[in-house]
Amino acid sequence: MFEAFTKASVWLGEKTGVEGAMGYAVVVLLAVVGHHYMNHLDTKRMEEAAAAAKARNAEKEQEEEKEPPRNFTLAQLSYFDGKIDGKTDEAKPIYLSLNGIVFDATKGREFYGPSGPYEMFAGHECGVALAKMSFDTEYVDDLAGCAKLNFGEKNALDEWIGQFTHFKPYPIVGRLVTNDMLPSPDRVVPLEEIAKNDGTGAVPEGYAAAPIYLGAGGKVFDVSFGGIGFYGAGGGYNLFAGKDASRALAKMSFSDTENPDISNLTEKEREVLNDWVKTFEEKKLYPIVGRLP
Repeated sequence: MFEAFTKASVWLGEKTGVEGAMGYAVVVLLAVVGHHYMNHLDTKRMEEAAAAAKARNAEKEQEEEKEPPRNFTLAQLSYFDGKIDGKTDEAKPIYLSLNGIVFDATKGREFYGPSGPYEMFAGHECGVALAKMSFDTEYVDDLAGCAKLNFGEKNALDEWIGQFTHFKPYPIVGRLVTNDMLPSPDRVVPLEEIAKNDGTGAVPEGYAAAPIYLGAGGKVFDVSFGGIGFYGAGGGYNLFAGKDASRALAKMSFSDTENPDISNLTEKEREVLNDWVKTFEEKKLYPIVGRLP
């Protein structure tokens, strides 16, 4: 190997007339290779930095697009169990409630998702169960039971909430409002009360957002339970907030929000109104908080 290098060096010297030309050639070659290598590293670093910046921006945009904290019924909360959605074939988010505070625990899927050790708590209020470290189903969805815990159990519950809030951390997405905290669905709600509940009022104790009442088909729905993005400030249907929107929904019109009269609707318009009511009740699961006068 050394002999071949020596012969090549002599030959190159004779050809170039420069003594030690081979050494210079090796130095130049190494410099060129090193330059390309460093350029490659710099390019790789720039690509990695760009990818990281893109990921941070995407995360920031996702956070900005998130809806403000909302109210949940037990029925609505139960959807977020982390299982596969039959309509989309995608895994659902994982929400769970601790003493009425609803957390998005999707990042903890290995714990709270299907086959996880705490999967029974996904989509449920589990404050009492976690405070007692019990998997007994009688302690699941028992929000009122959180107030009946003994001193040690209350401390344990506070520790769980602290871990979810600060240590994990899991985002807070709203509050659980159980049926006993809701107004009676059989009461008659005056139009004046409906108008006051347009999403701009005070937030009741135990709620995450101010109620947004919307009348449709003889019923009054609180659409703050998942509909803030549509009916809250800046939403596309905000004009319906605090109104009997029966006629406007039936006619698919924004010009009829001040006229609740549905006595002269056509058969087709009544079908449209009934479809809206069915969507509110069965798909959106908005709670009924009374009836129209």
